[in-house]
Amino acid sequence: MRLVESRLTLWVCYILLGIFAFIALFPIALLVLNSLKPAAQIVQNPLGLPQQIRWQNFANAWNHAKFSRTFINSLIVSGTTIALVCSTSSLTAFVIARRKIKSWKIFTFYLLATTTAPIQLYIFPLYFGFAKLGLINNIFGVALIYTALYSPFAVMLLRTYFIAVPKELEEAAIVDGATHWQVFWRVMLPIVSPGILTVALIIGLNSWNEFLIATTFLQKQENTTAVIAFFLLSGQYSSDWGEIMAAALIIVVPVVVLFVFMQKRFIEGMAGGSVKG
Repeated sequence: MRLVESRLTLWVCYILLGIFAFIALFPIALLVLNSLKPAAQIVQNPLGLPQQIRWQNFANAWNHAKFSRTFINSLIVSGTTIALVCSTSSLTAFVIARRKIKSWKIFTFYLLATTTAPIQLYIFPLYFGFAKLGLINNIFGVALIYTALYSPFAVMLLRTYFIAVPKELEEAAIVDGATHWQVFWRVMLPIVSPGILTVALIIGLNSWNEFLIATTFLQKQENTTAVIAFFLLSGQYSSDWGEIMAAALIIVVPVVVLFVFMQKRFIEGMAGGSVKG
């Protein structure tokens, strides 16, 4: 009886997973199909198979969106943000987890509060401040905003990794004559590297797909990111939906490929950071 129940439970799980997989993959499949169609076929039947495969959509999307330039801008913004967030957040998380500084509870509450505060609350004063400093249309200035925006989340996540590391490892390294910096760099950092990889992946995806800040602070065409270039493909009076679908697929593919290759480490990192702290 238990064997029958276990098999029934297994089949129910498989069916539910199949349904969820279909729901998740259907939009991507629809995107691929429509990226290969002329605009007229998309309007006529967006769910149908392409009657005529139009590879020219990808070439037109690449050229009209200037992806050869905007992709580089997106990579610079995302790479700079990842480097800044991982370097500063790991140090901050180590101090909060291991060194009980004064008012650390207030500081932790501040980090938790900032993770829920919407960017719309301070985007206007931030814009005026950046305009005074001459940082409008500056790619690295946008990376600084992303760093401030995503660092609280990264600190709170990495804190759980440092808490999970046994204190005996740190004490043994100090007994052997290691400084606090050496303990952090040579002992703690390699252990929490899955958490840093998880943070890098999440921050990279968020900064790659972010639109509001990028379109507000990057107004010159030569400084726009790939997401802004994709948005500008849609005209006021007419749009080539085949070209737009192809451009969307070009933007999505690098993200999907990266996540597929890193999903194992990502899941391990999220599971490792789920301990109570």
